Amino acid sequence: MALESALVLGAANGLVWGFILALIALGLTLVFGVIRIINVAHGDLYMLGAVIGWYLIGYLGSFWLALILAPIVVGVLGLAMERSVLRPIEDKAILTIIATFGLSMVFQQGVLATFGGAPQRIPPPFHAVLNVYGYGYDVFRIFVAGFSAVALIALWLFLYKTRFGTWIRAVRQDRELALGVGIPTNQIYLVTFAIGSGLAALGGVLAAPIVALDFQMGIDILPSALMVVIIGGLGSLEGSLLASILLGELEGIASVFVTPTTAKILQLLTMSLVLLVRPRGLFGRKV
Repeated sequence: MALESALVLGAANGLVWGFILALIALGLTLVFGVIRIINVAHGDLYMLGAVIGWYLIGYLGSFWLALILAPIVVGVLGLAMERSVLRPIEDKAILTIIATFGLSMVFQQGVLATFGGAPQRIPPPFHAVLNVYGYGYDVFRIFVAGFSAVALIALWLFLYKTRFGTWIRAVRQDRELALGVGIPTNQIYLVTFAIGSGLAALGGVLAAPIVALDFQMGIDILPSALMVVIIGGLGSLEGSLLASILLGELEGIASVFVTPTTAKILQLLTMSLVLLVRPRGLFGRKV
């Protein structure tokens, strides 16, 4: 019974983390699919969401306001990044990687100088425990999974039920044709980068009461997000969502039997096996 309950709790934690990872990875996938930019600083936008949320909770005293405002702040920062740094070099892949790596260093050192190097924590906005096989399971984690799912549904509705979302999908499919029929691609790039940045920050705020906050937490999440994008298929939103849940569950269940480091190795092996069978990922297409 102890093993059974541990597996259930591990699977539940894996599902929660899978949804958080989906928010982060879908932002990364959306940006790559539309603008063809691999944003090396994407993990740091997740970190900024958590840190800005921490500051907002300290000033405003409300986790719920921080949950709304932090993604907006980081989304506006994404607008500035795309407009000022990436727009002039967006068609030069190597330069965009170098530029976003530089931005990553700026964000990390800026947070280190202001936030400090000591890890911090955000207390959950409410305390409730659900009995699972005689063990208490934090209800806030269930809220995180549910809220993430609602955010992902909202993203789907935006992309498939609005005119601007249709434009984004059109640019993702064929940029030249979209430009030829009059779709404002410059606005699409700007909004897409802002949405991707906001999703990463949202994942950061939701994860903040679960994980420790520090200026390098973006470095820890970026490899997992990249694995999701690769396994799902470059530019595939559906593939990224499926891969996020897959890797989250793999890590959650594997952590019952092995160390976290070994669980990460298993994720890498999973990615290798997927690429051996499907070199473009689960839902990959030519880019």
